[in-house]
Amino acid sequence: MKKNKKQPLEVPPIETLEKELHRELYKKSYRSTLRSTVYTLITVAAVAVLVATLVLPVLQIYGTSMTPTLSDGDIVVSVSGSEFEAQDIIAFYYNNKILVKRVIATAGQWVDIDEEGNVSVDGTPLDEPYVFEKALGECDIDLPYQVPEGRVFVMGDHRSVSVDSRSTSVGCVAQEQIVGKLVFCVWPFTNFGQIK
Repeated sequence: MKKNKKQPLEVPPIETLEKELHRELYKKSYRSTLRSTVYTLITVAAVAVLVATLVLPVLQIYGTSMTPTLSDGDIVVSVSGSEFEAQDIIAFYYNNKILVKRVIATAGQWVDIDEEGNVSVDGTPLDEPYVFEKALGECDIDLPYQVPEGRVFVMGDHRSVSVDSRSTSVGCVAQEQIVGKLVFCVWPFTNFGQIK
């Protein structure tokens, strides 16, 4: 019986081994970099969503109640907070929608509006260069009207079409309804800039 002779193992050249080692190290490095990049992107996306939802909500304007300041389709950035003053534009929840209006008066102040639509707060007429068209509008509240505690009185800039705190259907806005103060318009680019 003949014994099978084992063939000697062929050892590849050093260059081939180095190339194979380099290829394996590259694959390992690539996987690690890819994994790290994916984790980073997921983290950044999660933080962006949290910031956009909680701190800087981004909103799209619907309707014409804030023309000419804001138009239908404008995209704006708001800042969450609890301190609002006269002439700030705020977004707030109303009947599962978000409305955008301008703060006219805060808690304890008296609001009066004459037949021509001139507004006064605590007896002082307001200078309102942002108003598109003065009008008494849809008003079914008793004037003068005192703003209740913890609420703000709001009106749209296009007074003849805006349904706002002048109507009992909307009323004054409670602090917990407020999404935030609108500060910046990002779209369209022709309106890009701070909101006033």
